[in-house]
Amino acid sequence: MPIKVGQDTAKTRRSLSVNGKSISYYSIPAAQEAGLGDFSKLPAALKVVLENMLRFEDGGFSVSVDDIKAFAEWGANNGKNPREIAYRPARVLMQDFTGVPAVVDLAAMRDGIKALGGDPQKINPLNPVDLVIDHSVMIDEFGNPRAFQMNVDREYERNMERYQFLKWGQSAFNNFRVVPPGTGICHQVNLEYLAQTVWTDTDQNGEEVAYPDTLVGTDSHTTMVNGMAVLGWGVGGIEAEAAMLGQPISMLIPEVIGFELTGEMVEGTTGTDLVLKVVEMLRAKGVVGKFVEFYGEGLDRLPLADRATIANMAPEYGATCGFFPIDNETLRYLRNTGRDEDRIALVEAYAKENGFWRGADYAPVYTDTLSLDMSTIVPAISGPKRPQDYVPLTNAKAAFRQEMENTFKRPMGKEVPVKGEDYTMESGKVVIASITSCTNTSNPYVMIGAGLVARKAAALGLDRKPWVKTSLAPGSQVVSAYLEAAGLQEDLDKVGFNLVGYGCTTCIGNSGPIQKEISEAIADGDLVATSVLSGNRNFEGRISPDVRANYLASPPLVVVYALAGTLDIDLTSEPIGQDKDGNDVYMKDIWPTQKEIAELVEATVTREAFQSKYADVFKGDEKWQSVETTDAETYDWPPTSTYIQNPPYFQGMGAQPGTISNIEGAKVLAILGDMVTTDHISPAGSFATTSPAGKYLLERQVQPREFNSYGSRRGNHEVMMRGTFANIRIKNEMLDGVEGGYTKGPDGQQTSIYDASMAYQAEGTPLVVIGGEQYGAGSSRDWAAKGTALLGVKAVIAESFERIHRSNLVGMGVIPFEFTAGDNRNTLGLKGDETFSIHGLDTIQPLQEVPCTITYADGTEKTITLKCRIDTAPEIEYIENGGVLHYVLRNLAKAS
Repeated sequence: MPIKVGQDTAKTRRSLSVNGKSISYYSIPAAQEAGLGDFSKLPAALKVVLENMLRFEDGGFSVSVDDIKAFAEWGANNGKNPREIAYRPARVLMQDFTGVPAVVDLAAMRDGIKALGGDPQKINPLNPVDLVIDHSVMIDEFGNPRAFQMNVDREYERNMERYQFLKWGQSAFNNFRVVPPGTGICHQVNLEYLAQTVWTDTDQNGEEVAYPDTLVGTDSHTTMVNGMAVLGWGVGGIEAEAAMLGQPISMLIPEVIGFELTGEMVEGTTGTDLVLKVVEMLRAKGVVGKFVEFYGEGLDRLPLADRATIANMAPEYGATCGFFPIDNETLRYLRNTGRDEDRIALVEAYAKENGFWRGADYAPVYTDTLSLDMSTIVPAISGPKRPQDYVPLTNAKAAFRQEMENTFKRPMGKEVPVKGEDYTMESGKVVIASITSCTNTSNPYVMIGAGLVARKAAALGLDRKPWVKTSLAPGSQVVSAYLEAAGLQEDLDKVGFNLVGYGCTTCIGNSGPIQKEISEAIADGDLVATSVLSGNRNFEGRISPDVRANYLASPPLVVVYALAGTLDIDLTSEPIGQDKDGNDVYMKDIWPTQKEIAELVEATVTREAFQSKYADVFKGDEKWQSVETTDAETYDWPPTSTYIQNPPYFQGMGAQPGTISNIEGAKVLAILGDMVTTDHISPAGSFATTSPAGKYLLERQVQPREFNSYGSRRGNHEVMMRGTFANIRIKNEMLDGVEGGYTKGPDGQQTSIYDASMAYQAEGTPLVVIGGEQYGAGSSRDWAAKGTALLGVKAVIAESFERIHRSNLVGMGVIPFEFTAGDNRNTLGLKGDETFSIHGLDTIQPLQEVPCTITYADGTEKTITLKCRIDTAPEIEYIENGGVLHYVLRNLAKAS
């Protein structure tokens, strides 16, 4: 499908000759020559957005000349000009946990548009959409050669309904491709294959146009591809659906924080150590809602794999993205990963011609800056609950003991026998050690490093401790290719790191069960078991229900901790085990040199490996090819399915939007603290038979072994409603010391949040949720907003919001509000038995302050001021329509 470009943009359209071929593009220097402003000092990340404005400058695209001039004003105003703009990314990336509900919504919208008298074919992606199935594989089997095949078999058994549905979507919708299971993780597939840095397409006039490769994704770590100068970030599935259906992304021109990197990484450190320090620094700086762009002479010595690791972790440091401009290293990576030579030539020519190239003279203006000398980086881990909780390895043992005393309030040294085993469990022991996630498995330097640690350890006779569940889940098949070429997979197998699958696994909570007897010992002793993973997330309750303390680490350190078996050890000075002769072995004895790693990377990570593994990326194996589906225009919803159900959002929807009403007499569903993540609000992992979701499935004769995970059941709103605010570690401050998804119902008695919601909705009582700082941090999980809306919550009142979740709430018709004037749940003395009334919503304007009257249980009243976080004018329309998809659906119905 040809791209549409603006009709008023001829003055900035130019031609570029690459390898004898002429191609059009929209020129930033030409815009400057035309008197639209001085753009010469803009950061490359912001120039990508500016080019988007140039290409779509036309009243019909909601882009004006003033929008373009605003970028010049940004530079003249010290990197600030928060003007609202309409941004159109080139494509959309999805994974199956968030992609299935998005396709469910599209299928429901086809039903909805038929009910409104419109054409179902109007519901089709206008921009290319790639969905990579990577979140479904669970680690049931590990530590043996059968693990991979057995986990794949179980994956298909559990998820066949979902895969049939996605195959239907692939045939029913235009512009929609599916990368089958067992291929890799979406961000790594994107980095290694899908992304092009400079995209090309034909416009409505049949001319070929070059423009920056941009995207949004339904996973927060979409930011990874910014490491190769592709501007992308995570949005909720709701916002992504609107984007693929032609809606622009409404955003404010962001501030851009410049992060200068100098120096060079020293012996014994990894890209993971670097990124954990970067996360700590940027969280302390405060970059929520901002772009971060990396610059400085240190980039000349930073391989793209390390850049991608840093870019991947942007959600962890809170930024919209962490961008690296195009330079020689970008070209080297494109070539090494098998991209076409004409494409590489275009990237270089376009970047240099249009001002995107990072050369020696690259010196843009930034809103603010900070700097890091990479020679100061030391080995580190991060935990036990947040990615920004940085701990130098030299302090890891002491820090863990301090966490035991201050956070977990449990003593060290308590030993609990493990039934049938000759060892005991105690707090600090590592029960899960997982090389997992796109963050690090995309980086051959740390993966080769892990293999060399395993090789040296196995040669000395070391093995994982018997209580450690070990796993290796690469982000693409290319990783297996170079590990096998280097002979390192055999070494990893020897210490328990057998291949378990190609997917997110432990990082998304699909760690699978640990040994039953170990689990029982942990529970019986009320112990703090630990996990060490090479992932990006270590939030409470995410990794495993048996594990309270989770630590992020580089793949080589994951192997070392599996050998040591505990966090209660100083790896820099204490032995991790004994060799075959009984001699102590220290980490330094098995740690590879940078020279050893670099030589193996050079020899085994080849262009041919990438070209071979991605040759038939959409074809899949025999299992995928044998999945049967229909080719109907609309989906025939199976009434008995517990995976895929027609959601209620569009049923009975009228042709006209409503109005925004004041909130009267709302009761409190939950009072939550600081840093409540989307994992707390909508967990992705397993759930118990006693939970509302478990009871729902048991009533439908689904056995516990087949429960799968919340993430895999996101196509069924009945399961997901029951799972909202149901994380086993969430703490509702309305209750005293109770963990899990509980609250007080209308009768004042403790009950599940789901049951309380149903009781309040039956009475016609609106609900509010109260939160602290950074409410909604973490994954771009649309179900955190969808579930909130379906529970009858009309408003969330918090001290501050993370970017994606705020947008998702608005997209589902839930209004976010922020406390002002120093008010918060504590200063107001909120207990949960209050009533809230919020006025001024019938005439609301973006970012307006409104009065809120709190009526306490004793009848006293207090009126406070709230800041309404409906940030833009289009968002007001979304709320009026009941959500962004309702808005899109009504407009498409009118158009057809």
